[in-house]
Amino acid sequence: MQLTDAQRLDWLRLIRTEGVGPRTFRGLINRFGSAAAALDALPDLTRRTGKPTVPASKTLAEREMAAAARLGVRYLAMGEPDYPKSLHATDTAPPLIALRGEVGAILKPSVALVGSRNASSAGLAFTERLARGLSEAGLVVVSGLARGIDASAHRASLGGGTVAALAGGHDKIYPDNHRSLVEEILGAGGALVAEMPMGWVPRGRDFPRRNRIISGLSLGTVVIEAARRSGSLITARFALEQGREVFAVPGSPLDPRAEGTNDLIRQGATLVAEVEHVLAVIEPLISGGTVPGGGVNDRPEAEPLDYWDEIDLDGGDRRPAHGALCEEPPSLTALDASGPSEAGDAHARLLAALSPTPVGTDLLARATGLPVRVVQSLLMELELSGWIERHGSGSVSLRSRG
Repeated sequence: MQLTDAQRLDWLRLIRTEGVGPRTFRGLINRFGSAAAALDALPDLTRRTGKPTVPASKTLAEREMAAAARLGVRYLAMGEPDYPKSLHATDTAPPLIALRGEVGAILKPSVALVGSRNASSAGLAFTERLARGLSEAGLVVVSGLARGIDASAHRASLGGGTVAALAGGHDKIYPDNHRSLVEEILGAGGALVAEMPMGWVPRGRDFPRRNRIISGLSLGTVVIEAARRSGSLITARFALEQGREVFAVPGSPLDPRAEGTNDLIRQGATLVAEVEHVLAVIEPLISGGTVPGGGVNDRPEAEPLDYWDEIDLDGGDRRPAHGALCEEPPSLTALDASGPSEAGDAHARLLAALSPTPVGTDLLARATGLPVRVVQSLLMELELSGWIERHGSGSVSLRSRG
């Protein structure tokens, strides 16, 4: 897939619309066939919920693109050749990422290094050794441009190219004193990626959103020094949900900065004391040529992390494995082509298959004999009518009427 300039602008407008996040974006594109059609349909579709949505304006989207171009930033759409396959394979992949720097840096096999902002000297020294070793082994090091461990990882891996995921817009580097580090990264053939608009100053909840991009770009995430409430543990949690490897560097039980990493090791993370411990796990993944996937459905004990206030429209499975985004006007679906009695029968069959127990879209399609796309459309109508509620990993259940 390769978007035209007009389609890319429509994608930007849709993802910048209030209430539209990764999951809702996917549902709208898959239902209406294109971002342009989704933008046209969204006001009427949401009016029935009592909270009509006004799509982001074309003028604002054009201004954002112009500001991005002045900084050398370009937008990559999920499904395009330059969009990283590893990130595409995640449940909440950003529909558009803004890239500044060399695209090759985000397409190579990579490992994320994250950890404490208030790192110890020993932690920083080990980060440098690990990052340099991974870089020399041909891996790109991904991190979040934060103080401490992140900055140390970026600097030590400049020789092999490093990728920084931003919590804000490309023109709002955080922390501000890392602007020189940004120039070093770009000058060394690395890259910066962001999903937030130009001019966006990062807020607290934007950092966890960024963290799932760090882990999503990477085959595995290494945590070096993290307290029990550290944001680095959120990155590790995202990595688990995304079906990626999680590594942790052990530390002294007397150091609060090691509590989180020691907990990860007790919970099954791979202990890392040297670069070979990471390479022994990652290199077979690279030679196998497959992108790790899976995610929350493979780990039913984990409650998925969610950091978006999305319009809940589709109720369908958000995982990329269930079909690529469509950007061509679709032909009539089976539901559209059927008569009123057939549509009513499909509605009744779906209601009969639902219960208070959460179930995924694929299982509903098999149980009813309906195409997945028809099931998703019907679920959207049932959601708007208050009949069903959505749960983690895209499953749905009948809402209690009592």
